[in-house]
Amino acid sequence: MKNVIDLFSELGARLRGFGDDNATQAVMEAACRANGWFTPADVRRAVGAIARDMLSREKLEAWLGNYPDVPVAVPRRVLVVMAGNIPLVGFFDLLCTVVSGHRCLLKPSAKDTVLMEYVVGQLRDIDASVPVEFYDGVSPVDAVIATGSDNANRYFRTRYAGIPSLLRGSRQSAAVLSGDETPEQLAGLADDIWAYSGLGCRSVSLLFLPEGCEPTLQMPDVSDKYKNNYRQTRALLTMQGRPFRDLGAAVAVEQRDFPAALSQISYTYYKTPDEVAGWLAMHDDELQCVVTECLPHSRRAAFGCAQSPALTDYPDDRDVIAWLAALN
Repeated sequence: MKNVIDLFSELGARLRGFGDDNATQAVMEAACRANGWFTPADVRRAVGAIARDMLSREKLEAWLGNYPDVPVAVPRRVLVVMAGNIPLVGFFDLLCTVVSGHRCLLKPSAKDTVLMEYVVGQLRDIDASVPVEFYDGVSPVDAVIATGSDNANRYFRTRYAGIPSLLRGSRQSAAVLSGDETPEQLAGLADDIWAYSGLGCRSVSLLFLPEGCEPTLQMPDVSDKYKNNYRQTRALLTMQGRPFRDLGAAVAVEQRDFPAALSQISYTYYKTPDEVAGWLAMHDDELQCVVTECLPHSRRAAFGCAQSPALTDYPDDRDVIAWLAALN
């Protein structure tokens, strides 16, 4: 196989401008038909972010320069079980597995098979010997990376108990405001909340506000499926007699917990930053990232950047490359 940096930087070059020609337009439309939550704008955004933030030669070289132990001496067969909540959300695990020197056996979500098959096809076109294949469901594997709901995670723990496993369940993200945010930062926060219909683990769904802070968030256009969810949530809260703020296509409820409904945003007021820091520490296993510029946090993201993770922004703060390197 050719050098992994050459391989993936070439893939990045091919993915730039995805959706601008008839061939990729057809792929995008097929992906949206297979998953009613996907929109053409979401697909373009996700593919563009991968090409820009993960697959430039300079970023790949800087990232892999931190790992002298890869590629590994003895390749393993690593099963990657992918989620399908946002377009190509499982690509990063494929990338990590291949650049580590292992063989990647893919089990994509039925909701995101179209895009994953397209990407694998591009990789094979660049280099037919690329160690990536779709899992047949029965072949033995040496290790597994699996992402899914909390229920799926419990299944994974039983199903793969006998082999090394990196398992991920549900997480959500929060934002901590100081009250001095600029209009541009608040616009970025709106994107952190509603990009990809709020379905990502990096989608902000809980806001910490200083007492007296009443930020104005401008909702972007959302999908019809999201609007239907909003109508159901609003009706349920009304029947329950629970107070809420109607944001036009979402509701905001005052509570210091992550919301259960997709179209519901939680908000809570705080007196001191230490109060928030304590809550974040107590709920760390529920958190994916924290959008803020007024508190330190190991998974902090700037306003408007929650949905654009860098190569070093590992899910659940677990270094995937280090884990894969240790399989030897």
